[in-house]
Amino acid sequence: MTIRKILTEPDKFLRQISKTVLKVTDDERRLMDDMLETMYDANGIGLAAIQVGVPKRILVIDLGKKENKNMPLFFVNPKIIKKNDKLATYEEGCLSVPDQFAEIDRPNKCTVEYLDYNGKKKVLDADGLLATCLQHEMDHLEGILFIDYLSKLKRDYIIKKLTKSKPDRIVV
Repeated sequence: MTIRKILTEPDKFLRQISKTVLKVTDDERRLMDDMLETMYDANGIGLAAIQVGVPKRILVIDLGKKENKNMPLFFVNPKIIKKNDKLATYEEGCLSVPDQFAEIDRPNKCTVEYLDYNGKKKVLDADGLLATCLQHEMDHLEGILFIDYLSKLKRDYIIKKLTKSKPDRIVV
């Protein structure tokens, strides 16, 4: 497994819409293994393929880290087929928006249809943090970041802050 570089805002690549995976092959499984390793290395609980520069509809999640045990979930071509009207508020952060957090309202329950690590079709009823994490990661597949839910003023402030902290920035 390989730890990959996580792209950070304001990288235009993060705003791309990811492409549907036609078949789960060894290449996709290798990518998911790398994504999981990358996510663990960065102390995250979710990661979308686009965040490591691969525009495929793939994401990994592991909420088990809070109990110090790995419980990885793999989602290929995830699609929300049902959302609850009741909202839950969580303070969200993102590996592609480092050191920035904001309270975001999302449906507290959702049902997701997807292919698993082996390409088998599954349906998952998620609630609480898992529902929030799934929706957050699935937003990445559409080129949406959690900061897009903030006011323009807050979003612009965060992007400006991130731009200034980029190590490859040249100051003349």
